[in-house]
Amino acid sequence: MSTNYLLGSLPDFHIVIPARYASQRFPKKLMADLGGKPVLQWVYELALKAGAKSVTIATDHHVIEQTALAFGADVVMTKDDHENGTERLAEVAEKKSWQGDEIVVNVQGDEPFLPVDLIHSCVSALASDKESEMATAACHIDSKKEFFNPNVVKVVCDEKQRALYFSRAPMPWDRDGFSEDENTNDVLNELFPAYRHIGLYVYRASLLAKYSELSLSPLERWEKLEQLRFLHHGIKIQVAISNVLPSHGVDTPEDLEKLRLKLS
Repeated sequence: MSTNYLLGSLPDFHIVIPARYASQRFPKKLMADLGGKPVLQWVYELALKAGAKSVTIATDHHVIEQTALAFGADVVMTKDDHENGTERLAEVAEKKSWQGDEIVVNVQGDEPFLPVDLIHSCVSALASDKESEMATAACHIDSKKEFFNPNVVKVVCDEKQRALYFSRAPMPWDRDGFSEDENTNDVLNELFPAYRHIGLYVYRASLLAKYSELSLSPLERWEKLEQLRFLHHGIKIQVAISNVLPSHGVDTPEDLEKLRLKLS
């Protein structure tokens, strides 16, 4: 990130860290040791550095609760049947009685090196757009290999930098520039508006309050992208553009080893 935000120029915001104990690919990963402390503690400490009005760890498991309390975190125990982190955030917002335009940031518990500047830019993007109810982030895609990768989620924006659509498919399409063999030249034109979605979400508390009323959208069902539920229901999403892609989180034991090597 190239922009440094002065905390005084940002509105107050809350950070909630949804923390699940179980994980299909890497069970108990938030409790895994990274440089002498749990992964979750790294995330909590970076959240504190962001200057939030409050930082809360939201979990449904007593092991995470006790671990988080041990390193001084504020913990809210939530229901154990939430389908995603957004539902867990909504429960915390309700319990904390956050209202209306109060801004709530969802920081994933497995992102120990998420740039604080990225949090600030998303908060600033939402605060500056009174019509949007949430914000997220994206960065420019430079290579066709990344562009055509279905695991890389793409986002297309309008002139106000609001999301028009998210997809795993390559979009937008360069009708005249793409050959049949897209691997002939792997470099995309630097002016081509291809953007990779970065999964950091910032919400207004009013949106979280009505989240449970938003039905699953057909597009979300096909693309397996939760953010399409919001677009389906006409909710505007502001997109903050980052100059860099944040480092990968801890999804697998291999990811954890890479971060350990980075610290050594």
